[in-house]
Amino acid sequence: MDPDDVRRDWAERSGKYSPAYYADIGPNEVSETLRDVLGHYVTEDAAILEVGCGSGRHLGQLRRAGYENLTGIDINADAFDVLREQYPALAGTGEFHAGAIEDLVGEFDDDAFDVVYTVETLQHIHPDDTWVFEELVRITSDLLITAENEGNSPQRGRDETAVSYVDDEFPLYHRNWKAVFSELGLAQLIREPTDRDTIRVFRKL
Repeated sequence: MDPDDVRRDWAERSGKYSPAYYADIGPNEVSETLRDVLGHYVTEDAAILEVGCGSGRHLGQLRRAGYENLTGIDINADAFDVLREQYPALAGTGEFHAGAIEDLVGEFDDDAFDVVYTVETLQHIHPDDTWVFEELVRITSDLLITAENEGNSPQRGRDETAVSYVDDEFPLYHRNWKAVFSELGLAQLIREPTDRDTIRVFRKL
């Protein structure tokens, strides 16, 4: 798929895999692990950015844990309408930006956040746009956390291919995230597989 087609698909998505779809599912195992990891490594005043925040189910969990310096970006503008309905306290304290990561990441200063994390977002970045990985390293001063599909689910990531298609509809790019971010100067602290994703915690050297 063309990069613009990939972005347009997510920006206009409704129904399955939309912000409302994930809001109905609510916080999950990844949400709990993010909360526990941050509780170990950073204080409650840490500046935290979620890339691909959707309707806020993970940020909402962090808000309830006492974190208030929360920022989210999502390509689907409808996500923030759902967020205001589902997580009004988060909507009242957080900062949110609608747009593609490729368009927004350059607006943030170096080391703008103590923590940057993504949940099933980087796996959809088109190969033409992998420069954003370096930008994520640039804007974090300490931790980068990824929760991406690495073949944990029986239906995804098993073949020796660079890309598969979810529901035969949109691409999921298979990458070695440890290699990607190690080459960009991060050290992996934690690797924790879940039923669906692999959570990796990296620290800036």
